[in-house]
Amino acid sequence: MRSALSVLNHEVIGCRLCPRLVEYREQIGVEKRKAYREQEYWAKPVAGFGDEKARVLILGLAPGAHGSNRTGRPFTGDKSGDFMYPILHKTGFASQPTAVNREDGLKLLDCYITAAVRCAPPDNKPLPQEIANCAPYLDREIAALDAVKVVVALGKIGFDAYLAHLQRAGFSFRKAEYGFGHLAEYKMPNGIVLLGSYHPSNQNTATGKLTPEMFEQVFRRAAKIARG
Repeated sequence: MRSALSVLNHEVIGCRLCPRLVEYREQIGVEKRKAYREQEYWAKPVAGFGDEKARVLILGLAPGAHGSNRTGRPFTGDKSGDFMYPILHKTGFASQPTAVNREDGLKLLDCYITAAVRCAPPDNKPLPQEIANCAPYLDREIAALDAVKVVVALGKIGFDAYLAHLQRAGFSFRKAEYGFGHLAEYKMPNGIVLLGSYHPSNQNTATGKLTPEMFEQVFRRAAKIARG
């Protein structure tokens, strides 16, 4: 019998709710980047990935146009993943430090990765309605990941997406009380700890806004809470 996450991910991959995103992801898959000219792009929504019994959920923004939109797996085949997976490996959340394609043998350990939006958006900027269209998928995903103790939100959109999920789930609170920041930490009304982290985008890592040491600190803290 297929798990709830397997059923959900099958639905996600077939989604065509957002015309702008459908057009963009498929256009990128045809035009391609010169370095990947010989590769077939995934060019569909990117489903979540990882350990279904995970105690740590990583919530990102959206697939990269030539990363996940090409490979079909979160943070795989781009500079964000090149930055993130060595840290996940070092902190015990990934079986290897590299992520190249869906057949590279990578396994996540006690960790699951998803995103607020499942399709690559132009300029990495999804519209509010596009985030809203993806929200039911996120709600079902979080419900299925019933062992989660810590949510690591990569960037403010991921952070806000989790707050919005809690509000849809019936928890009453003022979002203004939960400010995003790197290493911001909150015990949420549902008992789960929300950790903020700068997004491992090339823009942040190339400028030094986010260093490997800063990112490792986030996952050391997540591990301590989840495994404590």
